[in-house]
Amino acid sequence: MFLHHFSRRIAIIACSALCVLPNLQSQGLEQIRSSIDARSKAIESKMLTWRRDFHQNPELGNREVRTGKIVAEHLKKLGLEVKAGVAYTGVVAVLKGGKPGPVIALRADMDALPVTEQVNVPFASKARSTYNGQEVGVMHACGHDAHTAMLMAVAEILSEMKSELRGTVKFIFQPAEEGAPEGEEGGAELMIKQGALENPTPDVIFGLHVFAGVETGKITFRPGPTMAAVDFLKIVIKGRQTHGAKPWAGIDPIVVSSQVVMGLQTIESRQVDVTKEPSIITVGTMHGGVRNNIIPDSVEMTGTIRSYDDGMQEQMHTRIKQTSEYIAKASGASADVSIRKQYPATVNDDKLTALMSPTLQRVAGSENVSTAQKQTGAEDFSFYQKKIPGMFFFLGITPKENLAMAAANHSPQFYVDEQGLIVGVRALVNLVFDYSAFGKTASPSGGKK
Repeated sequence: MFLHHFSRRIAIIACSALCVLPNLQSQGLEQIRSSIDARSKAIESKMLTWRRDFHQNPELGNREVRTGKIVAEHLKKLGLEVKAGVAYTGVVAVLKGGKPGPVIALRADMDALPVTEQVNVPFASKARSTYNGQEVGVMHACGHDAHTAMLMAVAEILSEMKSELRGTVKFIFQPAEEGAPEGEEGGAELMIKQGALENPTPDVIFGLHVFAGVETGKITFRPGPTMAAVDFLKIVIKGRQTHGAKPWAGIDPIVVSSQVVMGLQTIESRQVDVTKEPSIITVGTMHGGVRNNIIPDSVEMTGTIRSYDDGMQEQMHTRIKQTSEYIAKASGASADVSIRKQYPATVNDDKLTALMSPTLQRVAGSENVSTAQKQTGAEDFSFYQKKIPGMFFFLGITPKENLAMAAANHSPQFYVDEQGLIVGVRALVNLVFDYSAFGKTASPSGGKK
């Protein structure tokens, strides 16, 4: 039923947009699209050189010094207004088109992960660094090297076509999407704090993510909640230490912690409306005790919470606290619960998604565009969407013959089929030109969700 109604909305909004096509075609829209295709093909080799260089020289979050410098120098050579050093290493650039129109933001993330690469390519990363006090390998195991290279190519194409461009494009090259080092701020939230969405303020923002397990060159997206909100959970169960042979002489926090872990699972299955949105509560660590025959004083657990709806998120927080405290109290123990919000849910603006879906279908071919499943992973693109309407989509980078065995994003064996990247470049450039043309006829519904 939902898909039926959404399909009707797409048809209505797309129709209203397409009604202006005859006039746009008279202004050379088809020539613009042909020019985009030709320029994308011409820059593909340069884009792949950038991508391979970034891949071979990855940098962790808030440490993307070399990457940010290369990006900033490229954008300055294109004649853009460039501001470097935003949120430590981020770069924001503005391109003013030759005609009046909306302000459109495009975002790419630049950081790598503390992963040791196992992919056999000539430009494989051998980099090492320190992450939270540990020596680690460094790898672009989530494709941010591709995102950065694609947006650099998009910036060059749009700068070459600026006389035909309606409005202004703001390029946001963001550090630390994967999270800042302990004790530091970073990522989209800090970019926004330091003015990335000001002077000028974008009307909309677009972003993409390369995705393993989706066939090369195919695009997936969905309206509304797309990726989950993520919260950090910490629970400390305090009991009373005693000899393991006399458990009745103390209060066993290990047993209580086990009961809490099981109790938390009833929140998802019995206490929140499962027909509204899915949710996840995972306890990932449990630490307590130093010896096999001593019941410890306390146990510390940490975990992650995933949700898609702001109201459900708050309800889950309340119930996690109550469930933990009441279970602990029943055994004479206590529970200290702390929850830290990390990323909001990535929520695609319904009207903007409906308006721009014909663009993605035209670029990739309608047979190569489909509705994405909700992802329980998180994306800090969501912070931008809290401020302005945004659309985030996924680009397949796995050869068809490898789909069944593709290593996931964040794996040391994560592999990008570079043949798909040109589709991402064409998609972003076409989204800019089409939104600048259609945006006046069908306004987005607003960024707050």
